[in-house]
Amino acid sequence: MASNANKFIDPKVLATIKDLPLLAKTVVEGFLSGQNQSLRRGAGLEFSQYRSYQPGDDLRQLDWKMFARSDRYYIREAEVDTNITVRFILDGSASMAHEDISGISKMDYARFLVASLAYLATTQGDAVGLYVLHENQLINLTPRSDNMHLQRFWHQLTEVKPQGRFPSAQNAANMFTDRRQKELTVFLTDLYEHENEIKDLLYKLGAQRHELLLFHLMSRNELEFSYSGTLTFEDLETGQTLQVATAEQRKLYLERQKAWLQETEKDMRDHQIAYDRFVTDEPLDKALRTFLQKRLIYS
Repeated sequence: MASNANKFIDPKVLATIKDLPLLAKTVVEGFLSGQNQSLRRGAGLEFSQYRSYQPGDDLRQLDWKMFARSDRYYIREAEVDTNITVRFILDGSASMAHEDISGISKMDYARFLVASLAYLATTQGDAVGLYVLHENQLINLTPRSDNMHLQRFWHQLTEVKPQGRFPSAQNAANMFTDRRQKELTVFLTDLYEHENEIKDLLYKLGAQRHELLLFHLMSRNELEFSYSGTLTFEDLETGQTLQVATAEQRKLYLERQKAWLQETEKDMRDHQIAYDRFVTDEPLDKALRTFLQKRLIYS
């Protein structure tokens, strides 16, 4: 990807953009400007190929960029309608407030991602829905594809504040009874749970035979345990504290974390759940590319 596009998808740069719609458009346009492939746009039509213009062709299908390069008129042909529904499920529990040294929280990163992916999906003609899972409040924005809905989507996303624990799998699963025939679900979470409530919900969703993408969010400091000295750690969801001599515990922590990550990834794949891990100091291009690849395959 071109270096001038990278700056638009670096989380530290994005954190300075307070307007979420502007952020989403900046990310997607920066990402697409670095891509060499043609991506389908609008009306849910899958791009197929170019052909020479013939009298009677719909002039709206003329490709003016091709004309500028070749001085000839070309029509962009398309295949069948491939619109789908994209549901974004966001873990709204308090652990998502955890920040890295950069000051960017997991919720910030998730917000950047969901806003950008929803904009990208909408430009493709897809319906997008938002589901935020709090302990005592479940937010449900039913999927639609119009611009007014996207504005509500962004507004709702802006208002999300991480709080409490993750709800029970049963309570959360009740939100997804109106699932549609052709659907892609993107689940964003840090997988911090108390009694397997997140994994249980993932298994329930995966069993419904829709394409399910798990975006596992981690901060750099928790991934590498880049702390020094004796520190007191607080559980953001329970308030419990633990004093830790970081130098003494680092090796054991990293060993256990490695084993847990390997077990988690295997477990998800065994349940036909596409698993990807993202670190909150990484540019967003990897997530956008992962989403787009799955979207094109599934359509």
